[in-house]
Amino acid sequence: MTGTVVIALERFLPDARRIAGSLGADVLPYGPDAFRAAFAGYTRIVALMSAGIAVRGIAPLLADKWRDPAVVVVGPDLRYAVPVVGGHHGGNDLARELAVLGIEPVITTATETRGRESVEGIAARSGCDIVNRDSTRAVNAAMLDADVPLYAVTGPGIVVAGPGVSLLVRKGEYVVGVGCRKDVGAAEVGEAVRQALRKAGISPDAVLVYATTTKKRGEAGLLEAVLDLGGNLVFLDDETLNAQEAPSPSRASLIGLAGVAEPAALAISKRKVLVLAKQTYGSVTVAIAR
Repeated sequence: MTGTVVIALERFLPDARRIAGSLGADVLPYGPDAFRAAFAGYTRIVALMSAGIAVRGIAPLLADKWRDPAVVVVGPDLRYAVPVVGGHHGGNDLARELAVLGIEPVITTATETRGRESVEGIAARSGCDIVNRDSTRAVNAAMLDADVPLYAVTGPGIVVAGPGVSLLVRKGEYVVGVGCRKDVGAAEVGEAVRQALRKAGISPDAVLVYATTTKKRGEAGLLEAVLDLGGNLVFLDDETLNAQEAPSPSRASLIGLAGVAEPAALAISKRKVLVLAKQTYGSVTVAIAR
């Protein structure tokens, strides 16, 4: 199974196979469950049919723009390719790939139609993921009006940013939440994180970010440990942490928090699924979410 599929009505299957051959895609005949099957197994969908049929098929399946597959509708006359879902998340690129077959891409996302960058485009081009995804609406809107500065911090540094700033880090699937007692050493934090990753069967290279509470900004051992792990540490405010349901009891209630490790991991994870419940290693607690 490839990452791309072409769904077509029976009468359009010969053209669907030609499109699939160009994309290295699979072909799926249209039927009542075709889109449901495609959403479950593919990240990119070409719908060779009228837009009305495609929209009715995908509408009940849409859940999250960050996880939904990109969907591009191609009319039966093979003249136009229109991204209807996930333009910034692969749809625009998929439509452009069809240009080699003489199918004209019709791009409707605001930044692209005005020749502007988007946060998602920059992230894809630089091989990064967006940590604070809620920021993209404000940042992309700002990009429509003016040039928005982009700052790259490659080493130790301090960044003070407001909510209208998108944070891009190297790609990864997991978020590691970390809590610790005051004045913990870097070696203890590092070993705790490594034990947790080993227990979950996760490579450090698969970690998107490490996360903790803003109350730990002054913990030199925590900062040093994450730097030694080659990761990025994100500090979350009380409101963000307390908005998450903490599955395990926590002594963090003494400092006004529902928890640290588990809520921090869940707050900025992509799928909001806890893959390793809170583990305690001496003075350090670690949880991992996907």
